[in-house]
Amino acid sequence: MAKILVVDDDPDFVFVCRTVLEKEGYEVLEAANGRLALETMRKDRPDLVLLDVMMSTTLEGVDVSKEMESDPELKDVPVVMVSSIATTEHAAEFPDDEAIPIEAWISKPIQPAVLLRIVKRYVG
Repeated sequence: MAKILVVDDDPDFVFVCRTVLEKEGYEVLEAANGRLALETMRKDRPDLVLLDVMMSTTLEGVDVSKEMESDPELKDVPVVMVSSIATTEHAAEFPDDEAIPIEAWISKPIQPAVLLRIVKRYVG
């Protein structure tokens, strides 16, 4: 079964994702910030990354997705951006969707059925 890296600084969100995904047979890796995410990906390449936008910095997830795009070993790993940034005062800082190298977007709070539908679209 596919390996999914959940990158988020909210342990409750990570727990929910892990629970939903493992119940469906997916292997779940975790990282609490962008630096750890990139380290994890380079050691144990995932099949999909669920990537939060706001962690240590407002747009940390965007920076991670751009670094992945420039890395030959990671550029083909699908990224699903997950965030509630659209409902915060930081919404205006978010770049246009076309400027972010991601496959899909999921808004928080996330619904398990939506999460699974998106994951299955990219990793089966």
